[in-house]
Amino acid sequence: MLTNLSIRNVVLIEALDLEFGPGLGVLTGETGAGKSILLDSLGLALGQRADSGLVRQGEAQASVTATFAEPPADHPARVALTGNEIDLEPGEPLIIRRTLKADGGSRAFINDQPCSAALLREIGGMLVEIHGQHDDRGLLNPRGHRALLDIFGKCDSAVVGAAHTAWRAAEAALAQALAEVEGAARDRDYLDHAVGELAAFAPEPGEEATLAGERADMQKGARLTEDLSALSDLFDGSEGGLARLRQAGRRLDRIAAEHPLLAEALAALDRAVIEASEAEEKLAAAGEALSFDPARLDTIETRLFDLRALARKHQVQPDDLAALMQEMRGKLERIDAGEEGLAALENDLAAKAAAYCTAAAALTEQRKAAAARLDAAVAGELAPLKLDAARFRTYVEALDEAAWGPHGADRVEFEISTNPGAPFAPLVKIASGGELSRFILALKVALAEEGGADTMIFDEIDRGVGGAVASAIGERLARLARHTQLLVVTHSPQVAARGAGHMLIAKSSEGTVTRTGVHALDDGARREEIARMLSGAEITAEARAQAGRLLEGV
Repeated sequence: MLTNLSIRNVVLIEALDLEFGPGLGVLTGETGAGKSILLDSLGLALGQRADSGLVRQGEAQASVTATFAEPPADHPARVALTGNEIDLEPGEPLIIRRTLKADGGSRAFINDQPCSAALLREIGGMLVEIHGQHDDRGLLNPRGHRALLDIFGKCDSAVVGAAHTAWRAAEAALAQALAEVEGAARDRDYLDHAVGELAAFAPEPGEEATLAGERADMQKGARLTEDLSALSDLFDGSEGGLARLRQAGRRLDRIAAEHPLLAEALAALDRAVIEASEAEEKLAAAGEALSFDPARLDTIETRLFDLRALARKHQVQPDDLAALMQEMRGKLERIDAGEEGLAALENDLAAKAAAYCTAAAALTEQRKAAAARLDAAVAGELAPLKLDAARFRTYVEALDEAAWGPHGADRVEFEISTNPGAPFAPLVKIASGGELSRFILALKVALAEEGGADTMIFDEIDRGVGGAVASAIGERLARLARHTQLLVVTHSPQVAARGAGHMLIAKSSEGTVTRTGVHALDDGARREEIARMLSGAEITAEARAQAGRLLEGV
């Protein structure tokens, strides 16, 4: 709900601070007093196009601040703010501010946090509906008619939305599977050849390192053959070093008891024999490990070079060739099993599509039933509003399959026929200004209990009517104001008398300076303003008496 509006330097408004309450608030004033300026100011705050012509002459910039009561946690505006990382503290009002420079530049703020004009426009549309004679939003926008009908008829599209999501997911799964199978099928010849080649070669993880190590050892062996042979000669045979050490040990063992030093020498010699034996064993093992076999070396090098060439061909590491072969085998298996898998996916898609069609058809029937109820409700409001020759219908049209979506398979649009026998057409195309406002009022009254924006503004909805029709408009506005805050710019005393609050818009001049002001009326001033609206320039006693009767009758 709009609670405050602060305007600075907008056209004829120098400084203006207004407070608003719940229910029906009326704004009146003589023609040219500046009512449109007030609405333009509010529109600027709500994100409408920034026109530098709104800046008061001689001023650098204009500003408008609109304050709204704290929206509930589930309010669309609050959800949108949270999504844009703008949070409201508990108990904190929602404050929208817009500044406009004389050169056309503008800035927007929500609770003192900078935001885009687009976000301001989005939030503003959730908080306030402005219905004027040239308005092309709100009820006149067919894009919102389906949602309004669903709210009115309590048509829940959640089941349809879930069915649509499942349908599209099944469709995507089938498309992906088809693409994979078709792509793999194109590569079948390549896969068959590659798997055959890899299977014949039989690469193993770690094989490259093993072959490279064995090759390096053989190459070392080729270089060390002469040294290893000479060392073996020094150790081997009866004249070798180890045999001589053992002979010395046996001879020393016979005389070791003759002197302690001989015993120590024997112990040292025994250790030498043991160490030399170990050295002999290690030399033999090294000789075997480094043995040079030209045929074996050629085989190793050929295998190693082929392994690396195969890895380069498939653009993988040699150790990954075995895994690549298994992956390719898997692709071939999927090609072979592709038809069976595709059939299952096709059956699943058909089932999901049928489930969506069933849910969408049920939703369509709900909408048609709700449309009939809405048409009847609106029809009951037309005659008192002097629209008895007009007809209203909620047109529920089946969409082409390509346009089906999570909200069903229907297009919904509100249409009217203004004269007997005339075809139905969209509201905005065939209704005159006054008729359009009254149609909107009839619709709003019919939809009132189903919610909408927290604040609605009607600009001169009573233009061109009077008497009983003006009274009917006033009565319906008052009824609508039971559910939402309603502000009405009016020239009708019958409508003005229905207001819970009354503000007078007036223009004053001081020399060459002209200003527009707005002030709230007490009971006496309100009676005087309604009397002026009844009689014109000269307020008569009869006009005052009639104004009193109007105020007493509401």
